[in-house]
Amino acid sequence: MTKVQGFLCMGLLTLLGTVAQAGLPNQLLFGDTHLHTSYSFDAYLNKNQTADPDTAYRWAEGKPVIHPLNRTRVQIGTPLDFLVVSDHAELMGVIRALNNDTATLEDLGVWGNLKRWFGVVMLNRAISGGGGSKLFNSFLPQKPEQPGTDPVQDPVNAMASPFGDTLSIETTAWSEIVDAAERHNQPGTFTTFIGWEWSSIPTGANLHRIVFTPDSGNIAKQFVPYGSDQSQYPEDLWTFLEETQERTGARFVAMPHNSNISKGYMYAETTLKGEPITAEYAKRRMRWEPISEATQIKGDSETHPVVSPDDEFSDFETYTHYIQQDPEEYKPTAADYIRGALKTGLALEQNIGENPYQFGVIGSTDSHSGLSSAEEDNFWGKFARDSTPETKRSKDSIGGRKVTGWSMSASGLAGVWSRGNTRDEIFNAFQRKETYATTGTRMKVRVFGGWDFDDNALDTPDFAELGYAQGVPMGGSLNAAQATAAPQMLIRAEMDPNNAHLDRVQVIKGWVDSAGAQHEQVYNVVWAGERTLDGNGKLPAIGNTVHIGSGHWDNSIGAPALSVLWSDPNFDPSQRAFYYVRVLQIPTPRHSLLDSIALQAQVPQEGPATIQERAYTSPIWYTP
Repeated sequence: MTKVQGFLCMGLLTLLGTVAQAGLPNQLLFGDTHLHTSYSFDAYLNKNQTADPDTAYRWAEGKPVIHPLNRTRVQIGTPLDFLVVSDHAELMGVIRALNNDTATLEDLGVWGNLKRWFGVVMLNRAISGGGGSKLFNSFLPQKPEQPGTDPVQDPVNAMASPFGDTLSIETTAWSEIVDAAERHNQPGTFTTFIGWEWSSIPTGANLHRIVFTPDSGNIAKQFVPYGSDQSQYPEDLWTFLEETQERTGARFVAMPHNSNISKGYMYAETTLKGEPITAEYAKRRMRWEPISEATQIKGDSETHPVVSPDDEFSDFETYTHYIQQDPEEYKPTAADYIRGALKTGLALEQNIGENPYQFGVIGSTDSHSGLSSAEEDNFWGKFARDSTPETKRSKDSIGGRKVTGWSMSASGLAGVWSRGNTRDEIFNAFQRKETYATTGTRMKVRVFGGWDFDDNALDTPDFAELGYAQGVPMGGSLNAAQATAAPQMLIRAEMDPNNAHLDRVQVIKGWVDSAGAQHEQVYNVVWAGERTLDGNGKLPAIGNTVHIGSGHWDNSIGAPALSVLWSDPNFDPSQRAFYYVRVLQIPTPRHSLLDSIALQAQVPQEGPATIQERAYTSPIWYTP
């Protein structure tokens, strides 16, 4: 080979390497896939009468907007990269139209107009008296008279409208929502998705799904969102998505809502109807539900002390209020939490050959104020009515219980590893499950699983390129045919540059043994400071710099970045397993502390004073 040929060859290899690297999902994007505006009936009834989809997108883009209740100018600290406005399909835009007097006789029909008159009287009393939640509760299904395996008491019309036929109003509202998404979509800069929430809630079991499509408004206007007033069974939602895709070409993802108040139904060992889960059901569910919501304003759904009693960080932002008229004692089960679901999925796969819960995770807010606020020092509550320190303790209740803004969590965000900030690329990342959840922080986390990473993998500047070349990213799978030893996890975590240092990185492993018994283990794999593990693998606390009297804190503890190449010390090649990474920040002030200080009240009035923000990655699975 001549020198010229050598230079040409080197140039070609460099070019090919550059092209290959350019094709990797190397762009980290943060967004919210679960945000409600004044078009959602419960948002409107709880004092959000002005923050519409346009307001939601402008806030997410970083523009100042007017708060729907206190009428002050508010602005997000760091803009989002993408947003799904996901207003409820049920009564979409109806309460707004009734109160604005834009719903006509022709919209509702003759009998519907009589219902409308009665409904508006109720509505005006509720809004003027601040009793929006009481009216909302009147729409909710009752507890079952004869509790059984199937909680759906009236599968045809379990959430009937008190206003008659509202399809015309809902169609108009959907068109307006679609148009707003199209106006604000800026490929490469800010991405909007067209979506809605299917709000199945039989007897107070929250089984909602967030549905969105990467396709255009022209396609989205060829259908009207499917609601739980049409069916409360997820299989029927999937049928609608299948039929709509066949008719229009629309693509969809349907994400299970934060599962902590699902009464054991979201990730059960049977279908909602109480039937055995089959391989066909499992494949169908994973086709439409590749991602689940792990954390949001109504608490955290990673795990719970009842589910994971040996996990010292399992008692985090717990939320114990069902959504129903008649209050009921909260009873957490493994089927209500992500970790329990992942273990159940392995056990079911061992029996039927398919895993119905092989999903990735994201976080989102579920804010009903139109403002996607997940920042502790810039948190505007679940509802507009609980958005200020003085209004956090409302006189209203949800499900017969006093649920206040103090108990809500300023969470969460969806982290996505993408090839670009466009609808198609982000949607593809969801399909690959190359996503992770955070509780509001924007820490950067990458995980690759493999068998034989290079010894210098942690030091290479091409961390991701090596990870893809020698392993699989979060959301991927490893199998025994590739095995050379125990699987390795190549992990790198970096702090949010506008937030706190990192405390530790943990690997959570779940597995099933030959008898089908489910197990879990939390491994501390890398941490800040000079701490050492005790005999049980536990690590001393990092410390806490938060000053309770002022809310000030600093980064004098912790580390800006942590990385490790970890190998499973207890690997059994015959056992199905999953691995996901949990990254914890050092303690910082919770919104409850900051608002208590502002009120010059006893600190804190409700809720913990400090919080260790965290991230959860999508798992990597091992199959024997």
